[in-house]
Amino acid sequence: MNQLFDLTALELARAIARGDVAQSDVIQGSADCIAVSDKLNCFTAISVSDPIAATPDSSLSGVPMAVKDNLCLAGTATTCASRMLRDFIPPYTAAAVEKLLCAGAVCMGKTNLDEFAIGSTSETSFFGPVKNPWNLEYSAGGSSGGSAAAVAAGLVWYALGSDTGGSIRHPAACCGVTGMKPTYGTVSRYGLVSYASSFDQIGPIARDAADCAAVLDIIRGHDRRDSTSLPGPYPSLSAQLTGDLRSVRIGIPDVYFDEAVDEPTRCAILSCADALRRRGATVELCRASGLEHAVHAYYVLACAQASSNLARYDGVRYGCRAEAAHDVQDLFVRSRSLGFGREVQRRILLGTYLLSDENYDTYYKKAVAVRHQVEGAFRALWHSYDLLLTPVFPGPPPKLGQKTNDPVALYQEDRYVACANLAGLPALSMPCGMRQEGLPIGVQLLGPRMSDGAVLNAAFAFQQETDFHRRHPPMFGLGGDAE
Repeated sequence: MNQLFDLTALELARAIARGDVAQSDVIQGSADCIAVSDKLNCFTAISVSDPIAATPDSSLSGVPMAVKDNLCLAGTATTCASRMLRDFIPPYTAAAVEKLLCAGAVCMGKTNLDEFAIGSTSETSFFGPVKNPWNLEYSAGGSSGGSAAAVAAGLVWYALGSDTGGSIRHPAACCGVTGMKPTYGTVSRYGLVSYASSFDQIGPIARDAADCAAVLDIIRGHDRRDSTSLPGPYPSLSAQLTGDLRSVRIGIPDVYFDEAVDEPTRCAILSCADALRRRGATVELCRASGLEHAVHAYYVLACAQASSNLARYDGVRYGCRAEAAHDVQDLFVRSRSLGFGREVQRRILLGTYLLSDENYDTYYKKAVAVRHQVEGAFRALWHSYDLLLTPVFPGPPPKLGQKTNDPVALYQEDRYVACANLAGLPALSMPCGMRQEGLPIGVQLLGPRMSDGAVLNAAFAFQQETDFHRRHPPMFGLGGDAE
């Protein structure tokens, strides 16, 4: 079975279409690997969907995948890794998941995450932390840690995640896989449980850029059920993967390439720049003013939106219900204290504080102004550059438990990725090196709105020059095989 996991999702789909391998054997092999993956804790539920006959031109028909457990799948529990929703079974399926199933994808189950997608290490889950398949003592990143770990460990060929402030790119970097946050509004959020509605976006985590492009070609498109959905047009992303970067200008912003970035990460990114130059790109350091306070604005706005979105879970309308309440107010307090974990409660309290009458102008309105400033800073950069190259985070993934009592330190590290969500930009993380500890290093590519194809093509070009995306953790396939 491990030989099949050497194939990308696209390669496997072609092998199934040719009859080189039986789809039933692929599905069974994936299920067998998932069954012995308990030490990773990357699934909240295992529920294999019935294969659907796809259209003849479907590029991923028959390939097993997984879905982050904040995306609805009819008849299967959607818990958001929270006690609050542990018994919720939706009657409908998220638009992105529905599109993949109709294209012949086989869903193997729901993946673990930070509770309500709130976190950076996948440790706030009600079901326990996700572990990094490269080293079980380290975090798999968050909040889509289960999706990234499942792909990296060879349990599925790709998975869906959601990205509010780096939640696809951060775990992709930690686990040595490729993850893409598309332009905001290009993938329907229908069926995604909201954290911060103006930032949330669904995207793929896969082995390489070509697989990400194939998934996005299926799930992108206008959806009248999502008021933020863009009308298009949506040209094929896969068709834009030429690997040719001649005339492409790439900047490395100084604000994200400072003394906080450790030496292994710095060297890996500079080597990535060299590989992109070999493909014809011009890559240089650049001045990027106006982005310094992006992460602070992000956390003000995200917490405020989380406070609003999570208010519905009160024990009356949605979520678990506490017993022995004295009145309605007591029911709200008891139910929310019982159902929400510590980090979710922290964000709700902070968001409610920021939205109060006495703080709204001081914090919330200023954060909105900074968001506009960030958008303007990026617009200025696009006059000189087609893409930007940055770290995903400045050092190695944290060890499990290392930063759970220092949330501010974790929040600060999101400054490399949250800027893309503030401006609604497409952004991708891909592996670009290895640390001495045996952990992967990720690098981020960003582009202007609707330049998803250019971002993916730059990643594709880099992956034609290197093999980091082909490397597997020592416990690859959970069979103990070395790379």
